[in-house]
Amino acid sequence: MVDIRTGRPATLAPNGMVTSPHSLASQAGVDVLRAGGSAVDAAVAASAALSVVYPHMTGVGGDAFWLVHEAKTGGVRYIDGGGRATAGGTIGAFARRGLTEVPYRGVLPGTLTVPGAVASWGEAHAAFGRLPLKRCLESAIGYARDGFPVTARLAYWRELAREELAKSPEAAAIFLKEGAVLTNPDLARTLEAIASDGWYGFYEGDVARELVRWSTVNDGFFTSDDLKAQLARWGEPLKGSYRGVTMYETPAPTQGFAVLEMMNLLEPLELHKKPFLGPDYVHFMVQAKQLAYHDRDRHLADPRFADVPMERLISKAYADERRGLMDPAQAVPWDRIPSYGSLAGDTVYIAAVDAEGNAVSLIHSLYGGFGAAVVAGRTGVVLQNRSAYFSLDPQSPNRVEPGKTPLHTLIASMAFRDDRLWAVVGCMGADGQPQIHLQTYLAMIDHGCDIQEALETPRFLSGRFAIGEARDTLHIEGRFPPETVAELERRGHLLNRWGPWNELAGHAHGITIDQASGLRVGGADPRSDGAAIGY
Repeated sequence: MVDIRTGRPATLAPNGMVTSPHSLASQAGVDVLRAGGSAVDAAVAASAALSVVYPHMTGVGGDAFWLVHEAKTGGVRYIDGGGRATAGGTIGAFARRGLTEVPYRGVLPGTLTVPGAVASWGEAHAAFGRLPLKRCLESAIGYARDGFPVTARLAYWRELAREELAKSPEAAAIFLKEGAVLTNPDLARTLEAIASDGWYGFYEGDVARELVRWSTVNDGFFTSDDLKAQLARWGEPLKGSYRGVTMYETPAPTQGFAVLEMMNLLEPLELHKKPFLGPDYVHFMVQAKQLAYHDRDRHLADPRFADVPMERLISKAYADERRGLMDPAQAVPWDRIPSYGSLAGDTVYIAAVDAEGNAVSLIHSLYGGFGAAVVAGRTGVVLQNRSAYFSLDPQSPNRVEPGKTPLHTLIASMAFRDDRLWAVVGCMGADGQPQIHLQTYLAMIDHGCDIQEALETPRFLSGRFAIGEARDTLHIEGRFPPETVAELERRGHLLNRWGPWNELAGHAHGITIDQASGLRVGGADPRSDGAAIGY
């Protein structure tokens, strides 16, 4: 096997564990587990803490999607915490403003959809919480009120977004002030309102009134009725299999089906018999990605508004039909199997497992770095720009409509062996997320890596980060074997050679359960500020 390790071992614990992209958030979750909380309590605690200490990638103003495993029933349930478009969110509303696409930054994308994460916290906690919500949010409130250290990574992303943040007086006052410690007392008060009153503390009451006041003053979309209409919904996850492993992914409007479609395309190719990190290993995954993303762009939208043929897309028979388009010898040109989107985007992922074996796989995001780069008045809330994914083309299944959720790149996963929970895995990375899920799972299933090794495996991403870059660029970390890179280039792949490690390759996290001992085995991506912490 290629030596891919940094020397960091996987984290082992006999009881509960949380992993996330910031150590303080993972610790907040474990503190809740130690206090008697459930996996859901721990996930809420970590998600809220990340909303404070990782503000460039997530926040109270974002969306969230959940998979929840209940150990006593063995089932997996899904929560859709996607924000719905406001009543005024129409194609005509943008036409009247002289716009042909939803802007990426500013008040308009920030207020076009209502934040859905808080509603999802409340829904999950009502069903599976053991501790009061106030206890779950305790760490987050403390970090917002008293301050937290600015890491080098946060400082970097803050500088990257400085010009956009400076356009929002409220955002500039919070994030562009000097100092090694950052505070957000307005956000502390918002979190205190949620801790006291749950859903009502955010979508009604003083916080909601300030959100609406600020939106109105700035010609945004939010109204009080829009906020009151935001609810999280329970549903069924997508289910697939790969080489005896049963896998669950989040369904439409998320792109989770793409992971299962790629697995189906690859399974008969027997990648476990090909060299790990060899040219075939990458070449076939890239082509599977092309096919799955082409299907994503043709079909994916909010299933309450569009017919999204999920079951067909994740069937083995459909993969058998599509596999004939793959070429073992040459890269397939982008214009033969086109797909769109962008690899640029920022998200957090949390995995939590409690002592009873209940588990949460949670993805929570603002979409772009610092979202819409606006803070909503005196709430301290950074608003997401997820609505920039909406199309203003009337023929698109993903066109903006009141009450609709845009196509979501956010996905979360779980996997089972012999009907027993085996893995809870997820990542950030916008359009790269299905590719990172795929690489992580194949490293473990096909090549025997533990979760930490799988997360540290040299990574590639196919697609573009910015306008002007070819859509079929293959970005690849420098730790791949030189002979693999040379052969990929010979086969016609358009390569962008990264250094040994690149944060743009996304960061992933996960927990596996050792089937013999029951030990929790945790991994954290060194491309983040994260940690897997257990007890």
